[in-house]
Amino acid sequence: MPTSSRKVYDEELLQLDSMLARMGHAAGNAIANAMTALREGDLELARSVVARDSEINAVEHDVEHRCLTLILRQQPVASDLRKVSTALKMVTDIERIADQASDIAEIVLHLNRDTVETFDFMEDIYKMGDLVLGMVKQAIGAYVQVDLATAAEVIARDDQADKSFVRISGEIAKYIAAHPTQAETALDLFMVTKYLERLGDHAVNVAEWVEFLKTGVHKSCKIV
Repeated sequence: MPTSSRKVYDEELLQLDSMLARMGHAAGNAIANAMTALREGDLELARSVVARDSEINAVEHDVEHRCLTLILRQQPVASDLRKVSTALKMVTDIERIADQASDIAEIVLHLNRDTVETFDFMEDIYKMGDLVLGMVKQAIGAYVQVDLATAAEVIARDDQADKSFVRISGEIAKYIAAHPTQAETALDLFMVTKYLERLGDHAVNVAEWVEFLKTGVHKSCKIV
């Protein structure tokens, strides 16, 4: 590849990195705002999370288009191919992170706040939200820095997120059994915890793609 063409190609790869980092940052903000809206009953903030989801969807399509264009035009190999392949995979997880933050915000919009205030497991949900938000931020940071140690930390923290989900689900089930008239609101909050559990899974996916980007190894497959 001529020097000038290589320079343009490297700039395109850097732009791809930048777009993914900004998209990841926006997805993290969406989680933070959705959980703040839940904690404070802020309906305007919840509506803003839902409204901005389409912006992240648009970036996803742009990233996918750029990746496919690079593959078709440049036919990348080795580490360059890993970078483009990683971007194609990561962008899907980041978009789903934003989707699930929007789903939480949608739930906030129709929650019965009077009933929510009576639940003694809300603090556990807020702590789980903090946990998975931290995982998402760490995973995006690991991608930006190509940091295997941070990626490994994200993967290790998933057990904690899963345990939180199991514990909170059990608390909600007991509450519904004791207060069947408030089951609808309790089930809404169960869905919040389920979305949080999925957010943790997507953070792990991103971390695993960081490992692939650095090593060429993903799960049991080796791709160079």
